[in-house]
Amino acid sequence: MMKIKPLADRVLIEPMSKEEKTKSGIYLPDTIDKERPEQGKILEVGPGKIDDGEIVKMTVKKGDVVLFTKYGPQEIKVDGKTYLIAREEDILAVLE
Repeated sequence: MMKIKPLADRVLIEPMSKEEKTKSGIYLPDTIDKERPEQGKILEVGPGKIDDGEIVKMTVKKGDVVLFTKYGPQEIKVDGKTYLIAREEDILAVLE
């Protein structure tokens, strides 16, 4: 895989699809017409935003599972796989 290193306050996210289950217990597969996922695992983190000449460190780290805004991240495809690049401000929460 090509190495992707986000710049500034951006993070590289591997989207995680939510399994949906019907009332009768049948799991529905993730299909192309479903909405974009809103959670994922951070694969890489940029150094941080530059504010007044100083680098403001990121509050998220590699390996965190996060919730993010639906349309904030940019979708990219590398080696046939889909990833998201988001600004730290697009991340709403870290899931523990």
